Amino acid sequence: MKILYAYQLTGNGHAARAQEIIPILKEFADVDVLASGSQSQLKLNSTIKYKFKGISLFYNKSGGISNFKTLFKNNYALFIKNCFQVSLNKYDLVINDFEPVTAWAAFFNNTPIISLSHQASLWFNETPKPDKIDFLSYLVLKCYAPIKIKYGFHFKSYHKNIFKPIIRSKIKNLEPKKGKKYLVYLPSFSDDKIIDLLNGIDKKFIVFSKNTKVKTVKSNCKFYPINETVFLKTLAKCKGVICNAGFELPTEALYLNKQLLVTPIKNQLEQFYNAKSIEDLGVTVAYKLNKKGIKNWMKTKSKIAIEFEENPEDIIKNILFEHVFKKQLKTNSVYASLISD
Repeated sequence: MKILYAYQLTGNGHAARAQEIIPILKEFADVDVLASGSQSQLKLNSTIKYKFKGISLFYNKSGGISNFKTLFKNNYALFIKNCFQVSLNKYDLVINDFEPVTAWAAFFNNTPIISLSHQASLWFNETPKPDKIDFLSYLVLKCYAPIKIKYGFHFKSYHKNIFKPIIRSKIKNLEPKKGKKYLVYLPSFSDDKIIDLLNGIDKKFIVFSKNTKVKTVKSNCKFYPINETVFLKTLAKCKGVICNAGFELPTEALYLNKQLLVTPIKNQLEQFYNAKSIEDLGVTVAYKLNKKGIKNWMKTKSKIAIEFEENPEDIIKNILFEHVFKKQLKTNSVYASLISD
């Protein structure tokens, strides 16, 4: 059996999930990996067989998506060409983590494909929705990687096809401690904007920045380049985390029982979905991040204790049974033995 696992490189969350899912898939099948995009700093343990530029989101200096940069910095002609170049017919199944090239290639060629991503969870009626939805942002999110069959990950299991987050082994192996410094990861903000926000607050901050090449101290902020090992050590011993309203990092911070403040990226609808859900859990959400809000958040003592973890092996096994094994049980007894284990 051959499987293509496709994920995107806009942000680090998709790569973090791939670190856990791909080794499990390899227990059942011959797996090829495809990635598109250019803004992830995490390295994947598996070899990437296909790499495409894809479609990336670009940010402005104030922490929002720049529609202008996103529109003009992407090569849409190349993207369309790649959609017709990639060959999906040799795979028994394509598993897509919000990756646009394979999603559209499967759409054009009617190839079996399923979505297994956080974004997939947003389209179920049971998932909490933000109060206001910008139509353009909705259209971009809806059309980015269109796939009919959806399995999603979210902070809560709102539907039978929505699973609680997979906590990667690197997080589970950490020994969390209560330190005094705060971890800051706001890749949509410029370094200058972060300094403006945090300067004058009587606390120490460790900031991880894609714009920083070497460790630098500025005011009460120590800037580090993106490095997974250093990041995880800091996450384990920090007092709290300030980050965008993504999915993986807030999940990992809550799993480690860290104080958490999230701010959704302007014009990125997914993050407003996340903000709504995580706010319902009791996490502080700053829709406009400022000094006063940060100081008030630091005074709060409440932490959210939630049991997140799913069994990733069971998730993958059930999905493969539903979409591959059922079709092959009659012709190959190996699959029957795998299912009965």
